[in-house]
Amino acid sequence: MKLSRSAVYYAPVGSNPATLALMEVIDRVFTKYPSFGSRQIAAYLRRDGIVVGRHRIRRLMAKMGLEAIHRRPTTSQPHPRHPVYPYLLRKVAIERPNHAWCADITFIPVRHGFLYLVAIMDWTARKVLSW
Repeated sequence: MKLSRSAVYYAPVGSNPATLALMEVIDRVFTKYPSFGSRQIAAYLRRDGIVVGRHRIRRLMAKMGLEAIHRRPTTSQPHPRHPVYPYLLRKVAIERPNHAWCADITFIPVRHGFLYLVAIMDWTARKVLSW
């Protein structure tokens, strides 16, 4: 037989009664304040005299499927009237230098402000043509 010993002798261990009691308390707090995340639940429990780490609460909340209800950032939502331009190089095989260029922009902090560096590069040769 090609079985490992751990597969044969392993007996699953149930949850600790203290952990189950903590999960019950977390559920009660989350039901009362559904916008609380793991940090706020840890602070709330600390005020009630239950000292438990935030990471343990986070793990137990994930195990219970609890997630704080809050507004998510909408930074990557396009405006409906802005045009979406097609990707013109999708089916083009770029095989020789000077066939396709690309541009990149980066932010460089300096002592009294910042600079933007723009570079024009050749895709095939991977050389910076201008900056």
